[in-house]
Amino acid sequence: MATKIVTLSFVFLLALATSTEASKYQFQKLKETNMVFYMQDWETGANATATPVAGIPHKRWWILGFGTIFATDDKLTVAIERNSSEVGRAHGIYVNSALDGSDLHLLMSFVFTNKEYNGSTLEIQGADRFYLKYREVSVVSGTGLFRLARGYATLETLFLDIPNSNAIIRWNVTVFHY
Repeated sequence: MATKIVTLSFVFLLALATSTEASKYQFQKLKETNMVFYMQDWETGANATATPVAGIPHKRWWILGFGTIFATDDKLTVAIERNSSEVGRAHGIYVNSALDGSDLHLLMSFVFTNKEYNGSTLEIQGADRFYLKYREVSVVSGTGLFRLARGYATLETLFLDIPNSNAIIRWNVTVFHY
């Protein structure tokens, strides 16, 4: 009997804490933010920002290799040029998740370093069918100025060097947040 009372008390306190947190945003107006930036994804060269960290044993670990997992710390810039101003970094992983090598699954945190959004993040998840001209992934969460964010991003590859696994991708991001 005492165990049931303790359990019910805990559940009640948990529900109360959750509803209190949610009620903070109940009367705030939902904002829409649109951004365009460029992800500099370089696996080769002196300033590589992505590297394969795991894959299928005895198979080549590369961008077109099914099962290859990459760790990334890609620069996000205001323009297509590698040396343009940085707005943030794309930290995370992507995995080649298609048997034919044509699809990446992205799990990334965009960590903003520019003045406007400094310290805020967006969490990205989704299928990147990189042979398509345009594709979409989900914005599943955020922190800081993007707390409780949800939305989507349209990706367009502007530069792709398959032999060296280098790419520049334009991100057009739309997020709704409080």
